[in-house]
Amino acid sequence: MEEPNTTPVRETEAVLEAVLTENPQAAEQSESAREEVPVKEHYASDEYADLFGGVRFDTTADIPIPASLIDQVIGQEHAVDVIKKAATQRRHVMMIGSPGTGKSMLAKAMSELLPKEDMQDIMVYPNQEDNNNPIIRVVPAGRGKEIVAHHKEDAKRQASSRNTLLIVLVIGVLGISFISGQLLMGIIAVAFLFMAFRSLIPKESAMVPKLIVSNKPDSFAPFVDATGSHAGALLGDVRHDPFQSGGLETPAHDRVEAGAIHRAHKGVLFIDEINSLEYQSQQSLLTALQEGVFPITGQSERSSGAMVRTEPVPCRFLMIAAGNLDAMQYMHPALRSRIRGYGYEVYMTETMDDTAENRGKLVRFIAQEVKNDGKIPPFDPSAVSEILREARRRSGRKGHLTVKLRDLGGLVRVAGDLAIKEGSSTTTLRHVLDAKKIARSVEDQMADEYIRRTRDYDLTIVEGTLVGHVNGLAVVGNDGGSVLPIAAEVTPAQGAGSVVATGGLKEIAQESIKNVSALIKKFSGADVRKMDIHVQFVGTYNVDGDSASVTMATAVISALEDIPVRQDVAMTGSLSVRGDVLPIGGVTYKIEAAAKAGIKTVIIPQSNLNDVLIEDQYADMVSIIPVTRIEEVLRYALVPENKAEFEEKLSRMGRHMEIPKDEPKAEKSE
Repeated sequence: MEEPNTTPVRETEAVLEAVLTENPQAAEQSESAREEVPVKEHYASDEYADLFGGVRFDTTADIPIPASLIDQVIGQEHAVDVIKKAATQRRHVMMIGSPGTGKSMLAKAMSELLPKEDMQDIMVYPNQEDNNNPIIRVVPAGRGKEIVAHHKEDAKRQASSRNTLLIVLVIGVLGISFISGQLLMGIIAVAFLFMAFRSLIPKESAMVPKLIVSNKPDSFAPFVDATGSHAGALLGDVRHDPFQSGGLETPAHDRVEAGAIHRAHKGVLFIDEINSLEYQSQQSLLTALQEGVFPITGQSERSSGAMVRTEPVPCRFLMIAAGNLDAMQYMHPALRSRIRGYGYEVYMTETMDDTAENRGKLVRFIAQEVKNDGKIPPFDPSAVSEILREARRRSGRKGHLTVKLRDLGGLVRVAGDLAIKEGSSTTTLRHVLDAKKIARSVEDQMADEYIRRTRDYDLTIVEGTLVGHVNGLAVVGNDGGSVLPIAAEVTPAQGAGSVVATGGLKEIAQESIKNVSALIKKFSGADVRKMDIHVQFVGTYNVDGDSASVTMATAVISALEDIPVRQDVAMTGSLSVRGDVLPIGGVTYKIEAAAKAGIKTVIIPQSNLNDVLIEDQYADMVSIIPVTRIEEVLRYALVPENKAEFEEKLSRMGRHMEIPKDEPKAEKSE
């Protein structure tokens, strides 16, 4: 397997810099203007050919796009393989993963891969013996419209004949009444005649069948997206009839509406966020999967449609259920068992290795987005290189590229919109850089606003020292970071001591506090059982995860030992009970949040160092200190008066946490 290329895409800009320095006039221009210097010939070099995975182009319009949808899926090789097998063998599939990783695209692709079948139309006929039990008929695709049209023509002829007969009778009755001098009685007789015709002779239209599922003879297998559907839209429904008598009623069969399961007959039914379906709907869905038929009835008990129940309607579909990780927890267990027993379960990856091959796929993805949008200009190589860099940044892991391509596609479209606004025929690097400032998530914007407010109200302090107050860092959403001030206070306990956390903490954060208590004992030797340790997440709610455990340990030890903490330092990291600083997520966004807040130094886990891909504008604003142990954090963040005593406690903590090594065994003499 090709080793991941860990060379940042931004390094390719060194080539651009060299190009520009050869042109003194260009070098004197502003940064925004310099980015527009033509560099097409330089992107055609071998160096850029490797950056783009061997794809050579002037603009993305030169890049061929695969015709098949399955070949357009990127970064989900395992899922693609599963979908191909499932389509061939007609198996159900459940896909679990984050939004934007290609679940719906794979579902659509499966409908294209299904073996060719003779499609069918589904029709519902009136039942003269029982009006509330309409008859279901299945005919070849395309025949349904012909049959309905034929019945309508017959109904028109019958209606014309009936109307002619009625006119003749009316004229006859009125003529006789006029001759006999009893015109009033004649008019009354005509009225009764109209009522008799209306009530005793059914409307010809009432006998016309209804086409509820229509397909073209040569069409592909249908793809039906039933995400978010209520019971009626999913399982079919019978409309309510407000006029249920007097000749004004609508025939029961004419009120029948097919559900998504019926429209997906011989095709693919896709339901994202499957766990959001009501439990009863999931049970009915399971029945439809098992039986291959499902009758249609009114879903509302107060509707006249509730009395109607059709014959079983064909619904032989392939089920593709999708959702996040919590989907498995709240999904009907029997439904999941059915899918798993007669199909596949797939976990959608969020990143892929940063290889030349995968970078080439991302280049093609950009071309696909431009073509599918149809309104934005193609991207030049400089713009493509920045999108690749952003793909690396959003992966959160060195040597990886994100496959959350929906979000990445949003950046592509915003950059294209900016190019259109300027009247540019191509999208350039400057357009992408400007798009990154505009196309920020709501969470990221909220995080920036939160940082400004905490600074205004002195909740975030970035200068001097304070006892028991530490600047932690947190992730907001998927692409935003925020400063997380944590305050600690130690007081004598009234009874048994405890560690109390406030600030909307969730279970995982509560567990991290328990780990901290063990380290406190090792550092200070104090009996925490006789103390109440209060930890507050200042001005913060719904904190989750254990990435603040290093911050909490530092705050508590500072309060316990009365040692000030540097406020120009922020930190993040998970903490083991042995004092090891463990990796966390979102390190790039956390560091950028610290820089925005004016913090000069950030302490991160050593194992996360290679994951740092901060924007250039923040690179000179903050220093990064990687650590492996809590002692390193304390040594850098705390400012003790008695440094010798402090160092002794740190060394004692380290010794207590050392893993004993086995002594070498003496060799036996022969």
